[in-house]
Amino acid sequence: MKIAALFVLVVLLTVVYPFNEANAGVPLNNIEGVGGIAFNPLAYTAGTSIEKDKKSGEEKGITYKDIFSKPQFGVWYVNLNSVKVDWTSIGVAETFFKRLEVSYSNETIAPRGTNIHKNNVGAKLLLLPENFNDHKFLPAVSVGSIWKESTNVAPGVNDNDFDIYAVATKLITQTPRPVLISGGVLSTKGLVTGVFGFDRQRKEIGFANVDILPIDSVAVGFEFKQGARFSDFKNANYWDAHVAWFANKNLSLVLAYVNAGNSKSTSTVGLGDGVVLSAQYAF
Repeated sequence: MKIAALFVLVVLLTVVYPFNEANAGVPLNNIEGVGGIAFNPLAYTAGTSIEKDKKSGEEKGITYKDIFSKPQFGVWYVNLNSVKVDWTSIGVAETFFKRLEVSYSNETIAPRGTNIHKNNVGAKLLLLPENFNDHKFLPAVSVGSIWKESTNVAPGVNDNDFDIYAVATKLITQTPRPVLISGGVLSTKGLVTGVFGFDRQRKEIGFANVDILPIDSVAVGFEFKQGARFSDFKNANYWDAHVAWFANKNLSLVLAYVNAGNSKSTSTVGLGDGVVLSAQYAF
C-alpha cells in the first residue's frame, strides 16, 4: 500500500501547485515501461514533441532536443483483491532522434508466498510519424520488442524471452472532441505477460485502445488485450476502463478498473479484477 499512499500524496501536491502551463499527455510509461497506456504500447515514442519557432511556426534547427527526449518515469499499483495480489511497477523511457524509444521497468508481483520479480527491457522504432508529409489521415506506425525475465517460475518453464509488436496510433481531431485510437499485433510466449514464465510456442494476439478527451487535461478510455492461448496454457483476455488527468506539463495521474479474467475459470488463467493507480512524471 506504500505506492497508493505515494499516489495520494502526489494528488495533494498537485492540488496546491499552480499548473498554468501546457499539460502532459500520452504516451505514458505502461506497466512494462513502454510508451503506451496501461497494458498496451502506443505508436508514439515517450517524451517527444516537435519544437517549433514561436513566430514562424517552422521547425527549429537541430538541437539536443532532436537527439534526446525528455525522460519519462511511471509508477503503477494494481490491487487484484480477488486473488489477493498486489502488483507494482516502476518504469523509465527515453527516446533518441525522435524515432528510437528505449525503456525499462521492474515489476513486483506479491501473492501469498514468494514474491515474483519481472524485468522488462524495451525498444520501439517509429517507422511512420503521424500525419506524415501533411497527410492528415495517416496514423503513426511503430514496431518494437520487449525482452522479459521473471523469477521463481515453475520447473520446465523458460524464465526469459522476447515479445515483438507492431502498432498504429491516430489522434482524430475532426470530431467535436479529440479521440485517440490505437491497435496492433503482439507476438508472445508469455504466460500471464511473462510473470509465470514463457511457453515454447509463440502466438500472435491483438490489442486496442480508445480514449476521448472531454477536456484538454482529461482522457477517458478503454483498453483491451487478447489472451494468448497455448496448447497447455491459456491466458485470459485483459481489459480496463481508465481516467487520466494531465495535471500539468510534467505530471499525469491515472485511475482505472482492470479485469484480468475470471480467477475461478478452469478454461483460462485469469487474475480477477481490481483497482489501478498510476503516477507519471515527464521532465
